[in-house]
Parts: sequence; structure tokens; C-alpha cells
Amino acid sequence: MSKIIVIGSPGAGKSVFSTKLSNIVKLPLYHLDMLYHNSDGTHISKEELERKLKEIFKENNWIIDGNYQRTLEMRLEECDTVFLLDFPTDICIAGAESRVGKKRDDLPWVEDKLDENFKQVIINFSTQKLPEIYKLLDKYKNNKNIIIFKSRAEADDYIANLTH
Repeated sequence: MSKIIVIGSPGAGKSVFSTKLSNIVKLPLYHLDMLYHNSDGTHISKEELERKLKEIFKENNWIIDGNYQRTLEMRLEECDTVFLLDFPTDICIAGAESRVGKKRDDLPWVEDKLDENFKQVIINFSTQKLPEIYKLLDKYKNNKNIIIFKSRAEADDYIANLTH
């Protein structure tokens, strides 16, 4: 486990999980939101994001968290381990709501409210994004370590077991 991606719906807790994992396994952590977004809310081009990812891929060890469907397959090709946080929609919405107003290491600004469009992305995730994710995971299942958590408790138990 030296090249890891953590994927799942917004609000699932990818960054929290990734930070805990990084602290235990001592691998550098890259948040896709921090790579893609500028502090003023603008973002770099998709091509620049791909260039940044290719630079990270050259390193021997890393954790990359974030969904960014457009770059998912290129990250799957490079990683050896995938963690999918496949949590119920209501849990993800609550997760997104809980971080409003809080400074985060994975986003270059503080959200002052849960944007309705962003909330809709979370609501639509299980029908619009998840099937494509599972299709890609199936494609790479023979040469990747794929770990799927269906609840926060499963993810927390995994992290707890790594520390023992």
C-alpha cells in the first residue's frame, strides 16, 4: 500500500479518512480540491490538474483524496490501493453540513453555507456517479487492492485496526 486513492461522494469524509490514514502509514497526502481550486474560489484548468497529478504519480508513495470523475481512471491506473467510501446520501449531506463554517486542510476557503447545487450533487451521486465508479473498479479489480466501506463505522474500524 504505497499509492492510494480515496474516493466517494462529497461529504463522505474522504479527507478526514485520508488524513488519518496518512498519519498512520506516513505517506504524503494530496487533496484534489487543494490542487484544483484557488483560494478565491476559481480553479485551474482540467489540463493543469492532470499535469499536477502526473507529477505526483512520479513519486514512490502518495495518497490522493477526491472524486473528480474526469481523472478517476488515470488515478486508478497509477494506484495500488483504492478506498471507496460508499455511504448513504443522508450521511454525506450531514457530513457536508457539519463542515460549514470550519477551516479545512482540504479546501482553500471556508464554506459559509451548504450550496444548494452542491447538495444536489450529493443527492445525485449514488445514481449519476457511483455506477460509473463501480464499473471502473470492476475493470481494475484484478490488479488493485479495493476496499469499500458502507459506513463510517467500517472506515473508523479499519483505521483503528491499523494502529494496533
